[in-house]
Amino acid sequence: MLPTDLHPFAALRVLAPHPDGDVELRTGDLDGLVALAAVAARGVHADGEQPFAHPWTDCDPAERARRTLRWHLAGWGGWTPQDWRLDVVVRRGGVVVGTQSLEATGFGVLREVVTGSWLGLEHQGRGTGTPMRAAVLHLAFAGLGAVSARSEAYLDNPRSLGVSRRLGYRDDGRQRTVRAGRAAVQQRFRLDAADWAATPRPRVRLDGLDATRRALA
Repeated sequence: MLPTDLHPFAALRVLAPHPDGDVELRTGDLDGLVALAAVAARGVHADGEQPFAHPWTDCDPAERARRTLRWHLAGWGGWTPQDWRLDVVVRRGGVVVGTQSLEATGFGVLREVVTGSWLGLEHQGRGTGTPMRAAVLHLAFAGLGAVSARSEAYLDNPRSLGVSRRLGYRDDGRQRTVRAGRAAVQQRFRLDAADWAATPRPRVRLDGLDATRRALA
């Protein structure tokens, strides 16, 4: 684990309940990041599918692992108080299963975040996507004072669409994008802090938040 005097996000830990063991989101977790790279190497989606706007998974397993490591390290190293990307390792019942991201541009003014995530193919279909997104939204709204959160998913990604709708996001229009050289349609979503607070949510625990708050103040 990195010390917080080297990186203010390092001690951040978020816990959400799950029937198979708590879902844990942790930063500064080098051992977890190595395990996450191995999860990516084993596969993130089925052949013939592409849930990502940037097809980073279209490569051999070893390169997919390296890309995962580079992406996370770039997010750890490239933050400022206004513009940052927080990529966390997700464990379910102590096992690394995927990653959840929270990022912002002009956060001190806009107070808006964007979420993204993936689970290893072997860990999908077990109800993990909703609690891990709920956990990072609790961090954003209750922990960091965000006023809105955005997300988006392609229309052929029903699991991601379902997570957003279960958590109370409102439709925010559609956009056509180029994906793997072809046109594809994304559904945009928005969730405001007031709507989030108006709905009862499972209890989420935040640890190690003080250093992160000071860094983003």
